[in-house]
Amino acid sequence: MSSVTLSDVTKVYDGEVLAVQEIDLDIEDGEFLVLVGPSGCGKSTTLRMIAGLETITDGEISIAGEVVNDVRPQDRDIAMVFQNYALYPHMTVRENISFGLRLADELLDAEIDERVEDAAELLEIPELLDDYPKQLSGGQQQRVALGRAIVRDPEVFLLDEPLSNLDAKLRSQMRTELQRIQDELGVTAIYVTHDQTEAMTMGDRIAILNKGELQQVAPPNRCYDHPANEFVAGFIGSPSMNFFDVTSTADGGTITLDGPGFAVTLGGRLPDDEYTLGVRPEDFIVVDDGAIETTVDVVEPMGSDNFLHLLIDETEVEITARVDSDMAIESGDAVSLTFESEDAHFFGEDGDRVELEDTVVGDA
Repeated sequence: MSSVTLSDVTKVYDGEVLAVQEIDLDIEDGEFLVLVGPSGCGKSTTLRMIAGLETITDGEISIAGEVVNDVRPQDRDIAMVFQNYALYPHMTVRENISFGLRLADELLDAEIDERVEDAAELLEIPELLDDYPKQLSGGQQQRVALGRAIVRDPEVFLLDEPLSNLDAKLRSQMRTELQRIQDELGVTAIYVTHDQTEAMTMGDRIAILNKGELQQVAPPNRCYDHPANEFVAGFIGSPSMNFFDVTSTADGGTITLDGPGFAVTLGGRLPDDEYTLGVRPEDFIVVDDGAIETTVDVVEPMGSDNFLHLLIDETEVEITARVDSDMAIESGDAVSLTFESEDAHFFGEDGDRVELEDTVVGDA
């Protein structure tokens, strides 16, 4: 196992396109870290710099305490799994998995065979060793690609959206398998995805990027419950967090937030100013007489839950609420909403999180 450290790592293409900007990141021995963000945010570029497939414009990358900026990819003791499985169609599963080891010419045939058998057992594909890629399903091909990385016994696994070619059910199964395999091997793993579900379910910590800048690094639940800024709050969570522009006015021990078509009174401390209020869909509560009066536009059944797409009365402001599917709510119904104080998130003009303590929500 090895730690990986990025210190002020920057990547600029053609002298003008800033892809990654001064990233500082410490990945611990045996940690499963997920790099997540929208397309073009720099996550794959960051992974490729760690692998040595992209040069670093500025900063340092260390693996196991050794700076590897000028170390060739094959000498970094890493193994990479790509989105494209890149299996050789004319080779059997056994030959595909062992190909890299036989090229290295450092192990005896018996040792290579033993590693391949062990990897196949771990991946639960020993019966497929003599099959060819065309005989395998997508999930089986992905396991073979993983096996090719596992047999190298690397210090670090790098995985670049390895599940994106699988269907939804198989992706779910493979997420669980990847976690099991990484846990059994105890190897440091860095996983790139744009899928927040993968990030939230797989990572010990997630590192969220946007436009080449690191936004927050924390355990998944921390990012969800205490997003560092408005971007993280909106990116993590499905459906996305609702945002409202509000103005805070203090009066003694209470604060009134004036929003679009509603007013909410809080008890706590918040300087008079303009803020963005964020509330997650599942944190809205349907009540008889709440702070926010809405009309249902669309009901989206999701099985155990319904997603309500609503409009605040006399405005064009949209809200998404997540409620139990047994609620008898239809399009056109009037729905009154409220939320608990601990479920309110506040962001300042710069987009950073603003904490509000000991609040109580009620109607103004």
